[in-house]
Amino acid sequence: MTISPLAPQSFAVLPPLDGVRMATAAAGIKYEGRTDLLLMRFDEPATIAGVFTQSLCAAAPVELCRANLAGGRARALVVNSGNANAFTGRRGSEAAQITAQAAAAAVGCGAEEVFVASTGVIGEPLDVSGFGGALGTLADAADADGWMDAARAIMTTDTYPKLATGRASIDGVEVRINGIAKGAGMIAPDMATMLSFVVTDAAIAPNVLQTLLSDSVGDTFNAITVDSDTSTSDTLLLLATGAAAGRGAPLITDAGDPHLAAFAEALHGLMKDLALQIVRDGEGARKMVEIQVKGAASDAAAKTIALSVANSPLVKTAIAGEDANWGRVVMAVGKAGERAHRDRLQIWFGDIRVAVDGERDPDYSEAAAAAVMKNPEIAITIDVGVADGASTVWTCDLTKDYVAINGDYRS
Repeated sequence: MTISPLAPQSFAVLPPLDGVRMATAAAGIKYEGRTDLLLMRFDEPATIAGVFTQSLCAAAPVELCRANLAGGRARALVVNSGNANAFTGRRGSEAAQITAQAAAAAVGCGAEEVFVASTGVIGEPLDVSGFGGALGTLADAADADGWMDAARAIMTTDTYPKLATGRASIDGVEVRINGIAKGAGMIAPDMATMLSFVVTDAAIAPNVLQTLLSDSVGDTFNAITVDSDTSTSDTLLLLATGAAAGRGAPLITDAGDPHLAAFAEALHGLMKDLALQIVRDGEGARKMVEIQVKGAASDAAAKTIALSVANSPLVKTAIAGEDANWGRVVMAVGKAGERAHRDRLQIWFGDIRVAVDGERDPDYSEAAAAAVMKNPEIAITIDVGVADGASTVWTCDLTKDYVAINGDYRS
């Protein structure tokens, strides 16, 4: 598999985090010669928060996670790639439960403290008959320094593993945050997008974790789109081992605690890093595109307009062809269903203003605009001339390779 030309020049090196260990295995679920099963185990119960797909056809693992989230504690996480265990009926629910029970036996906890995620083909029954022995072996082999292996094991059509790390101070004690994600296709924001697992050694109560996670999703994972399609399996989990308490970090039980400010900022930065890595690995992508909308009736209206542009096949194919066809941006703004003042509309490609006052900029240069479109990273700015609402989303171009990848996905 060819690595995306937008891939980072180097991958983040994630340090071990006290309280969490992991191991991976090749279970032969779909892929030959690569790992596809991850077990992450926590030495003590970790606090947990999560957000999940809003799809009405949510996968069985999503339903299991939603149910177990009420307990606020986790001792194990199991993730498989190659099969989404979605739209698999009663057998799918049974497979998720069997997986949770096998992991619980392997690490010595209750099944309600196990979280499960699956990614891959929809509609194919997931054979978990061999998971029991595999998870027992993984539990014994789990190591604190396995983040890169973990990121690779959850990949499907991803061309590179997605990792990020950060640190912050809570009441003078340094805490760390590590995160991994997967996603390249079937990516559109409707809570969080794809699979992502973020772990910190901070000591934070579950309700506070949930507030932090929900506050950070909107302009990170919920502000990216590859193809406008929301997965049945989208899962984003945030877990806190609490191990930093042994170094003097306080237990945070109030989302308004001022000691959380630096941590919240670091978490937001890590989530944005992971989200943008997903866009850079969009199936067949050759261009990374930032779309900023301002002058809208509200921030929500601005986001709707930005997503209308970002999800437009005509806009995305023009970008793929390096065509400065700003008329397609006008079209996408107009169809968004939010207020836009036609005769005040302004559009920029990079720093080149291509349209102003409802018509082509009088100083428009096709050569200058075309030069912008040749860059691997392109910024499109749109002022709709109504009020002060603003939003930024990120997407990629739509190429022939996207069609080829998805045309052969089940082959």
